[in-house]
Amino acid sequence: MTSPKSAVGKAFPTIDLPVLGGNTRSLSTPRDAYDWMLTVVYRGKHCPLCTTYLQDLSSALPDLNALGIDVLAVSADSAERSSAQMQEISPAFDVGYGLSVAQMQTLGLYISGPRNGMDVEGPFAEPGLFIINDQDALQIVDISNVPFARPSLTSLVKGIRFLRGLSGDFPVNGTHA
Repeated sequence: MTSPKSAVGKAFPTIDLPVLGGNTRSLSTPRDAYDWMLTVVYRGKHCPLCTTYLQDLSSALPDLNALGIDVLAVSADSAERSSAQMQEISPAFDVGYGLSVAQMQTLGLYISGPRNGMDVEGPFAEPGLFIINDQDALQIVDISNVPFARPSLTSLVKGIRFLRGLSGDFPVNGTHA
């Protein structure tokens, strides 16, 4: 994927990451009970705004799950750093770790280095949000270069509820060549 902008409506890249508690998850494949996937990329433990956003994501999880959406949050942090941050959040969604720079590039994310964050292990991804539909295509994408410019989860849930409530297939926005 060269750019998520050019990839909406197309297959999402296959990227697998380890998740806290064991196992591995694909960023694009929902668990069996769900047919859509929401993958949230967050900056990591060093980012207090990310902690708040993930807490909000935990609050929105029942609504997202009711819409048939599985949720996965991922970062470049190590398992230890991810685990320490999740003690503040206690998420009911899976948390992946170890996102590589090459994987960040594949997703079209902005990447920052240690100079852009305090107490970081190395390069890290700036925020990204990807919603993959039941056709394994990228339906919604939001990428930012700063942690304070992310979509409201309340608005996102309302928008997805609208999309999922429409009869027939709603076309992916932004695909006109």
